[in-house]
Amino acid sequence: MITITHHKFLADKLKVTSWEVIEPYFTQLLTRELHSKAELELWLKHRSELEAFLSEDLAWRYVKMTCDTNNKTLEEAYLFFVSEIEPKISPLNDALNRKLAACTFLPELDQQKYFIYLRGLKKEIEIFREDNVPLMAKIATEAQKYGSILGSMSVEMEGNELTLQQAANYLKNPNRALREEAFKKINEKRMQHADELDALFDELIQLRHQVALNAGFENFRDYMFAAMGRFDYTPQDCFGFHEAIQNQVIPLVKQFHAERKSKLGHDLKPWDMEVDVDNKPALEPFTSGSDLLVKTIKCFGKVDDYFAWCIKTMDEMNRLDLESRKGKAPGGYNYPMAETNVPFIFMNAASSTRDVETMVHEGGHAVHSFLSKDLELAAFKNCPSEVAELASMSMELISYDGQDEFYPNPEDYNRAKEEHLEGIIKILPWIATIDKFQHWIYSNPTHTREDRKAYWVQLSKDFGTGMVNWEGYEHFQAYTWQKQLHLFEVPFYYIEYGMAQLGALSVWRNYLTNKSLAIEQYKNALALGYTKTIGEIYETAGIKFDFSENYIKNLMQFVGEELEKCK
Repeated sequence: MITITHHKFLADKLKVTSWEVIEPYFTQLLTRELHSKAELELWLKHRSELEAFLSEDLAWRYVKMTCDTNNKTLEEAYLFFVSEIEPKISPLNDALNRKLAACTFLPELDQQKYFIYLRGLKKEIEIFREDNVPLMAKIATEAQKYGSILGSMSVEMEGNELTLQQAANYLKNPNRALREEAFKKINEKRMQHADELDALFDELIQLRHQVALNAGFENFRDYMFAAMGRFDYTPQDCFGFHEAIQNQVIPLVKQFHAERKSKLGHDLKPWDMEVDVDNKPALEPFTSGSDLLVKTIKCFGKVDDYFAWCIKTMDEMNRLDLESRKGKAPGGYNYPMAETNVPFIFMNAASSTRDVETMVHEGGHAVHSFLSKDLELAAFKNCPSEVAELASMSMELISYDGQDEFYPNPEDYNRAKEEHLEGIIKILPWIATIDKFQHWIYSNPTHTREDRKAYWVQLSKDFGTGMVNWEGYEHFQAYTWQKQLHLFEVPFYYIEYGMAQLGALSVWRNYLTNKSLAIEQYKNALALGYTKTIGEIYETAGIKFDFSENYIKNLMQFVGEELEKCK
């Protein structure tokens, strides 16, 4: 069990019931005189304690709301924080940043230790605008509506009311008529809300564009590159990534589709893409959320005892909500808890192989939280997505060594592994599509819904294989982008999955050569939090931060070789 550290600066039983409760702590930090390097470092620790407390308070509000989207009290508690508390924090955070930047003892700090922190702080000062505070609150309030809309959706299959996640399991059913029925019902349900989601997205685009203009940027894309601290690559690098995926990955996906079409013996329709090509029923690797948990702990234990301990600790502290149910928000996440340092895993498990992938993925994020928990400041643990996703995606691959807990039959194990590796290759074009879509959306903020639909359809062709027949269902395809939560809730957070996936494949390649060294490097890299550059963290993991065409080509060849071993 983790020992909860008592506050040194804040009152121990502090609760955010109003702004007046926490305002004095900001005032104290702002007015405190600093007479030495030691006093500055203590000030930084006190500020970190306040930031960690507020971050975890918001985290719990979000977690509780997503676990039960029908509970208006929980929704109001979350909205209270984002509309009443956060807008008041923003200008004070800017004032604290400026106080730190102007401190005469700043040059005396260990510049290597604080380099990443101070680099980010300077960028925050550059882009902060008071006018954006109410806009950010509005964006947060609007974005949460996406989860409520999706969480309300359900369909009936074989007499049972199912969430869309549960109904999606039918897309793996050998009975083609059932697959088609599930596909139509899921997408018809989505179409009932398409206009509502379009309207929500229109509003978010305009709000975000105004934020960018206020901060002196031409568009929201350029603003987000600054806000997300993308110091290590540019939009042009992203365009290069998109092109490399088209050249090196799509031909492989085309091969998969050709094999699928040949084995199934008929044209590929959208409901034929997940079923086993030998018409075997979908694998059921676990029976319930508790079974998933038990097997995950055993799986992780076969790779590294520490990994298993992390998940056990989360279970003991009630930091898991795994099963899908009506009224629960869609998706899955690992939410770091900045104060207690024990994160929360949320997902919608429905006994599928994809759920195992999600669990070990979020488990990788959780392990990252534990490994970086002893870093001195909360800001040191605040990793960019390129690093956070390296933790999770590497875990998906290195945990193969324990996944016989889910698939004790060797044939099932190889089938699941093959499905996962193929999935890694297939997801890369989707990642490129979503990222390119976002670049276009925010570079063309005055586009119409028809423009958006047309551009999405074009991208679907550019990053597709031309082998899936959508005839008669083009209206569904034109709105498939609405499935992507990131577009609504966390814009521009998606290409990192592709970059980190390449890094994860490299970690796994190292693991297959020398397991103990690869695990040691993986842990050492994650323990750095965000105290080094992305490139340095990847280097500590024994890999390169690289998404060039040659690197992608090399890794696709490696995955192809590993896929052959599964057959």
